[in-house]
Amino acid sequence: MAKRLKICINTGGGDAPGLNAVIEAVTMAAYNRQWEVYGIKSGYAGLLNTEEIIQLTPEKVYGIASLGGTILGTTNKGNPFMMPVCNAAGECEQRDLSDRVMDNFRRLHFDALVAVGGDGSLDIAHRFAAKGMPVVGVPKTIDNDMGGTVITFGFDTAVSIATEAIDRLHSTAKSHDRVMVVELMGRNAGFIALNSGISGNADVILIPEIPFDIDKVCEKLMENELRGHKYAIMVVAEGALPKGGDVITKGAAEPGRQHVILGGIAEYVAKEISQRTGKDSRSMVLGHLQRGGSPTTFDRLLSLRFGAAAVRAIEQGKFDHMVGLQSPDIVLVPLEKALGMQKRVRVDGDTVLTGRDLGICFGD
Repeated sequence: MAKRLKICINTGGGDAPGLNAVIEAVTMAAYNRQWEVYGIKSGYAGLLNTEEIIQLTPEKVYGIASLGGTILGTTNKGNPFMMPVCNAAGECEQRDLSDRVMDNFRRLHFDALVAVGGDGSLDIAHRFAAKGMPVVGVPKTIDNDMGGTVITFGFDTAVSIATEAIDRLHSTAKSHDRVMVVELMGRNAGFIALNSGISGNADVILIPEIPFDIDKVCEKLMENELRGHKYAIMVVAEGALPKGGDVITKGAAEPGRQHVILGGIAEYVAKEISQRTGKDSRSMVLGHLQRGGSPTTFDRLLSLRFGAAAVRAIEQGKFDHMVGLQSPDIVLVPLEKALGMQKRVRVDGDTVLTGRDLGICFGD
């Protein structure tokens, strides 16, 4: 008789539509093998404070695949290898608490962890695998910048939300002959801005992979004006940057965060356009709306496939690997390999070329 395993699952990093679907698939696939499943709340916090661990059953997860967010909670500040610890005076220092996580994992007799997250969370998972924890990763990020998989869940929903927002801006921009500059998420990858910008009939798309010249952008807008197209829609990725310049941030990374906080590029671009062309220009940051709500059918199905595949990987003893989509199949990719091949938009790829053929300006 096959061993009855006791596995756990956590969700780390930013939230994304589809996380609950992964939790449902892992739980159902495990229970159909007569395994026990436990949810680790708030990333790895539940393995530091074990009161934050809950048992997952089919009754608890039934139907949650359609819900946004994650029933386990998530955090992008919970790296056990660099955990901020503060004293009564409010003075904080970073400590390595990974051994405590390992001790609790073993004390609770877990056989494997399903770690759901982006590059930061899966890097933590890979480091725990090196310490002896049996880990299977599930790639999650709306940015779609994880290597080893054609697409990550959450991306399709984010693009759909962004495209709908861009569609709605056309009418108000046209009514006032305005330039509307929409700032979208994506960090150092321009996939959300590129896909939604083309789909939403934008005039200008600025992405991190193609540093922009603001004069070229203004030339495009004035050319449109000469043709009677007095309004414009611009889509700007939060990590877009001017030629010879740096990305715009809201400040340094907070204690425990892995990245600086990006933001402000749309406001900067709108102001420059107003000053250089005299056109009425407004900026809008779509922000966390891109992360919220029910996942699309594509993301829901992909998440369920990923979750079920992660359980099969545990059954096969394929640890320190990540599930990924290599169409049409779900495959297993070593975490080290996946983490070493971060994706960015190919500037000579078909999608960018399509945008250029449609007359979209990329600021270069």
